[in-house]
Amino acid sequence: MSAGKEAAKVMRREQIIDAAEKLFFTKGFERSTMDDVAGTAHFSKRTVYAYFSSKEQLNFEVMIRGYRLLIAMLKKEEQKWAEGHIDSRLEQMAIALYTFSKEYPGYFSAIFSYENAEADFQEDIPDQSLKECYALGEEVFGMLTRLIREGQAGGLYRKELDPVKAALVLWSCMDGIFNTSKVKAGYIQSMHHTSPDSVVAYALQMLIRCIKK
Repeated sequence: MSAGKEAAKVMRREQIIDAAEKLFFTKGFERSTMDDVAGTAHFSKRTVYAYFSSKEQLNFEVMIRGYRLLIAMLKKEEQKWAEGHIDSRLEQMAIALYTFSKEYPGYFSAIFSYENAEADFQEDIPDQSLKECYALGEEVFGMLTRLIREGQAGGLYRKELDPVKAALVLWSCMDGIFNTSKVKAGYIQSMHHTSPDSVVAYALQMLIRCIKK
């Protein structure tokens, strides 16, 4: 294939993902169809299927974009944390995840909605999309477990904790806190006269205290 044809193919592929992303973020993944994607991308449905086997594969491609953005954000923050105390580094990572949830709510929702769904390791998703998405997800999770291990090695966190299980619990709790602060923002402000941001900060401090000695 010539370089020109290859470039055109890559461009069409990105245009289809752009269309799917726009639909998933506005209409929702469940309510969007491949017909919608084809119409929004201005391609035939046959062309869309020539690039992607299913709506689920497109969702993985959207999550891949989200993970790349999140990892870029975390690595940028990681450079600032390099000289910091391990305790503050874990808190700063949690704050960076919260910032991502606010700045990129569509990507956050795509990633965490999938993680909270029962479906996993779907067989109808091509290996490349599946493997890349899971590899990026594990890269983010690896940052969290690494900080916990470093905290244990430095004598700050409880040594009896399983770092992977502790990271899974922290990850799940943060998902719940971030989601509650978003969907119940009005309730938190009007009934309890505090801000969602302050509730998130309080929750993160509580979580970190749970793993400290």
